[in-house]
Amino acid sequence: MVAVFDTAFHQTMPKEAYLYGIPHEYYDKYKVRRYGFHGTSHSYVSGRAMEIGGLDPKNSKIIVCHLGNGASVSAVKNGESIDTSMGMTPLEGLIMGTRSGDLDPAILEFISKKENLSLEEVTNILNKKSGVLGMSGVSSDFRDLEEAAAAGNERAEEALKVYGYRVAKYVGSYIAAMNGVDAIVFTAGLGENDKNIRNTVAAHLGFLGVELDQELNSKRGQELVISKPESKVKVMVIPTNEELAICRETVALV
Repeated sequence: MVAVFDTAFHQTMPKEAYLYGIPHEYYDKYKVRRYGFHGTSHSYVSGRAMEIGGLDPKNSKIIVCHLGNGASVSAVKNGESIDTSMGMTPLEGLIMGTRSGDLDPAILEFISKKENLSLEEVTNILNKKSGVLGMSGVSSDFRDLEEAAAAGNERAEEALKVYGYRVAKYVGSYIAAMNGVDAIVFTAGLGENDKNIRNTVAAHLGFLGVELDQELNSKRGQELVISKPESKVKVMVIPTNEELAICRETVALV
């Protein structure tokens, strides 16, 4: 029996990336820190990006956008994760299908008092009734949101814009964390199939000289370089393969 933890790939994060701004005693006593998730996917996709892009594993800077109902972004420098958007739990980071992502922690107490809810009930709302579902009131499925937005639903349109903006912000922050980027990769259900989210993120990266080939970007679920040859940063779509990554980890161990 081999256990492959979804946090394992992110164990290379330095302390400045995983420590929270809380009393250090909680780290000492309870190991309250950022762990990150989707590690198996980020590991596979970043490795595959090096192969496709002809990048040097020992001298490369890759940002992986794992965008599905659960979503996270990671910064992979020289083959190792140095930061990722999820934290001690998968609730931190990007807005997701039903999860709130980053927010002011005082909101929990505020809602708890206003609605007369326990901390557990508020946390459940943030995990299961928030994200684009809560924002739009329509669905946690992005296909439903895009259909509703096209039909004139303002809240659905708003939720999509906020989601895309949050992804772009994380990508930008990880470019700063690595002092550059060689490749940006999209994976998972939304990342692999939704050209609009890829366009939204690319639109925020014009300062980097990112240019997408719109014909290639319109393809769904294929392993592709979707940036133009003259783009200064490679942009790729790589379907994730967590089963293969787990198999490789198992072979390496046994």
